[in-house]
Amino acid sequence: MSSVFKFCLILILSLGASHSFAETTEEKGLRIAKEAEARNNGFIGDESDLEMILIDAYGSKIIRKMQGKVLEVENDGDKSLNIFLNPKDVKGTKMLTWSHKKDDDNQWLYLPSLKRVKKISSRNKSSSFMGSEFSYEDIGSQEIEKYKFNFIKDGKSADGEDVHIIERVPVANSGYSKQVVQISKKHLNAVHVSYYDRKNELLKTADMSDFKKYTVAGKELWRASNIHMKNVQTKKESIFKWNNRKLGVKFKENLFTKRALKR
Repeated sequence: MSSVFKFCLILILSLGASHSFAETTEEKGLRIAKEAEARNNGFIGDESDLEMILIDAYGSKIIRKMQGKVLEVENDGDKSLNIFLNPKDVKGTKMLTWSHKKDDDNQWLYLPSLKRVKKISSRNKSSSFMGSEFSYEDIGSQEIEKYKFNFIKDGKSADGEDVHIIERVPVANSGYSKQVVQISKKHLNAVHVSYYDRKNELLKTADMSDFKKYTVAGKELWRASNIHMKNVQTKKESIFKWNNRKLGVKFKENLFTKRALKR
């Protein structure tokens, strides 16, 4: 009887311990988000040629070409600079973003026709970026400190890839009530995002594709070469394409300043 009693006691204690250490859906969602962030850190600098394709509700297209640069910043959000090269009506326009982990991002737009720098106010972050279906908020990096997370389930993407499906709800000023994100189990990058407006209605979806592997300081990093944003309410679409992408680029920090925008 003594042996039976001990076995039962151990079983009860082990069950109690496993229950006490079980993750909540909020804890699991946050853990997955942190793992994805850690997997994608360490790129140092990112340089590429970009295409932004605007597609209206009737299928007509406008193609804009840019040069993009991103500087990784330790203990804060990244800094990015997009410079429009053509067509002529947007040539020379520059977009500078300083992302932050907790505070509102700082964003400035240089308009060559006016030869001045315009600051994007926080209340305009949900506005369209240069006529696209990407908002100024989308252009900033998605720091995990700005969201509350909730694990929904494991599942499959539209392409059959194994994914974690999590919900992230902004805790600060945002044009969205929530986002539902599918994160690849293979490379811990988002492969699909559903964006909900302030009325909690589906506004748009983003599909990330054509992932490429890069190696920086011995670490493997994966990046999407294509993001296709579809506005389900207006039927408009926009596509970002990355070409000639390089990671591990070492930029001078003074390149990412308001003063540098006017050069």
